[in-house]
Amino acid sequence: MRMILKKRTKIRYSRYVTSKIGKTKAVEANVSLKEYVPTTKWMTSETLKQMLNQHKMVYIKPNVGMFGNGVIRVEMSEGGGEIMPYSYQLGVNLKRFKTFDDMYASIIKKTGKKQYLVQKGIHLLKYRGNRFDLRIMVQQSPRRSWETTGVIGRVAHPSKIVTNFHSGGTLKPVDTLLHSYLSAGERDQYIQKLHVLGMRVAKAIHAKYRGVKEIGVDVALDKELHPWILEVNTSPDPYIFRRLRDKRIFSKIQRYGRANGRL
Repeated sequence: MRMILKKRTKIRYSRYVTSKIGKTKAVEANVSLKEYVPTTKWMTSETLKQMLNQHKMVYIKPNVGMFGNGVIRVEMSEGGGEIMPYSYQLGVNLKRFKTFDDMYASIIKKTGKKQYLVQKGIHLLKYRGNRFDLRIMVQQSPRRSWETTGVIGRVAHPSKIVTNFHSGGTLKPVDTLLHSYLSAGERDQYIQKLHVLGMRVAKAIHAKYRGVKEIGVDVALDKELHPWILEVNTSPDPYIFRRLRDKRIFSKIQRYGRANGRL
């Protein structure tokens, strides 16, 4: 009798997942979440050029890394008359180049032998002239059900491309950041949608990485307020939520963290 072997999804049990591409693929495995994930590929000269031609602005980031370290914003001007049409920014330093090859050679000197990803660039919404994104904290409750326990905004330092608090970003309530984009009622509904999105992402990650107990989802909002999942962190900093005026949020995050054996 002929045996039919079913293909099994590889399940991993580590609590912490370092590979950004691994987490991206886990989220994309849920078809309903694909619309929220910007195109992300391994960075090579070919993929960087192709995505830059298509999107005009991309981010490259190390596959393994934290706090926005090593993230580079790469741009190609759309006008045909630019003398230096290619540029990239790392930290506060901006460099311009005549050709793609010159720019890529310079980038490779920065990235070295580390594996990097290239991701479609999202033009972030701004608060008082500075870019911001959001961090959604999702944790397993003491009863082992997934729950979004907090959402906070991160405003980039004026001279930097990353929003991370550890890289000079400023923490703000989400309601404050969305005040000029949505009415009070719309803001409440929108924040609730972010709560639901966070739980859906957590379940997608957990389907592949069964040991994960909490995640931080970094979300960018474009001018249509469409949320884009930039990254998923399986070791999210809970203490940034201590900055919020509502102390009940951090208290709950701390309580769940302790129940999960982290805090």
